Amino acid sequence: MAKISIATVFIASISLLLTLTHSFSTENPTDRRILVLLDDLALKSSHSIFFNSLQSRGFELDFKLSDDPKIALQRYGQYLYDGLILFSPTTERFGGSLDVAAVLDFVDSGKDLIVAADASASDLIRSIAAECGVDFDEDPSAVVIDHGSYAVSGSEGDHTLIAADDFIKSDVLLGSTKIEAPVLFKGIGHSLNPANSLVLKVLSASPSAYSANPKSKLSTPPSLSGSSISLVSVVQARNNARAVFSGSLDLFSNKFFKSPVQKAGSSNKYAKSGNEQFVTELSKWVFHERGHLKAVNVKHHRVGETDEPAIYRINDDLEYSVEIYEWSGSSWEPYVADDVQVQFYMMSPYVLKTMSTDKKGLYHASFKVPDVYGVFQFKVEYQRLGYTSLSLAKQIPVRPFRHNEYERFIPTAFPYYGASFSTMAAFFIFSFVYLYSK
Repeated sequence: MAKISIATVFIASISLLLTLTHSFSTENPTDRRILVLLDDLALKSSHSIFFNSLQSRGFELDFKLSDDPKIALQRYGQYLYDGLILFSPTTERFGGSLDVAAVLDFVDSGKDLIVAADASASDLIRSIAAECGVDFDEDPSAVVIDHGSYAVSGSEGDHTLIAADDFIKSDVLLGSTKIEAPVLFKGIGHSLNPANSLVLKVLSASPSAYSANPKSKLSTPPSLSGSSISLVSVVQARNNARAVFSGSLDLFSNKFFKSPVQKAGSSNKYAKSGNEQFVTELSKWVFHERGHLKAVNVKHHRVGETDEPAIYRINDDLEYSVEIYEWSGSSWEPYVADDVQVQFYMMSPYVLKTMSTDKKGLYHASFKVPDVYGVFQFKVEYQRLGYTSLSLAKQIPVRPFRHNEYERFIPTAFPYYGASFSTMAAFFIFSFVYLYSK
């Protein structure tokens, strides 16, 4: 029995080691494993285009029912997955050790999340979204209705099948290729918590939309209406973890991917909706295939030198440089921008300068050390919509001039020199005249 136990532990350890070897790394951000939790395994086939897209891009998907008692995100203190997809809107309780706190800890550790809800969203799903700054409509019977921007081909009289085309204007989130066709959406809307500055609308409802029960007449104004309704939102946490929240599970379905679409009031008919392009591009962002930055080769030295000193002197001329690259999905490419700044910081920035770039990833700046001594920091705090944030800090002391480093005669002190000598000369002349005059 002891031999069997030892063998079992050895096999489990090897299995865990192999899992961790293929987990997320900063050198290869897309080499990752994703856990997919489903309400029904039939979703695996009804949403196969989306899943196949992920697998074709090198992701390893692990499908499980959301109430599977063997669900575990981590083992021996190490996470087994780098991404989590929750296509289980009706689940009231996850199986295994998974709960709301475990999902939030997963995100807090830097992992990524996709949550899809629908009209039957459970309190569990709503709680996860609320903790991330996304508040689904509290009315459990409410869905998004739009009598002005519904999809003509499938309106069915209630106008709950929406043709949405109010996208966020961001190439890093949705790719550089414009999404021409509207996106089909059928589900619930949500609002963004104004106290959370990290959540963004990616797909918004039109001004004519509102959230209500389509089977009953409105007796009071709807709690959500107009462009304030978000259909799909994203969150990028301060630790660069990313999350997507959608009020429609059908948004990811094969049916919506392949459906033709025509927006009410428009003569343009599209043979295929924009769902596949929209979801594919958004999944590239959430799983760090785009917008993931890294900074390497941080250097600083005096002008004319190459070695990094241990200390600077006030009024030294120095150079600071850093290389910044963006992950393209398969390799690191030079990141080109004109808004990267460096600070020379002690309690507050004494120097704040925008760095120049050679368009090959190298950013550099030259400046003079301020006439203040103390312990300073070179700081780069870079935050841009859709990109992972960069926070670089390097500490360096600054000393004053030594006694033998000052100039023999300081030009700015010439008036004082003149005043001193003129005073002595005047005293000598006064004394001579006073003593020898009759």
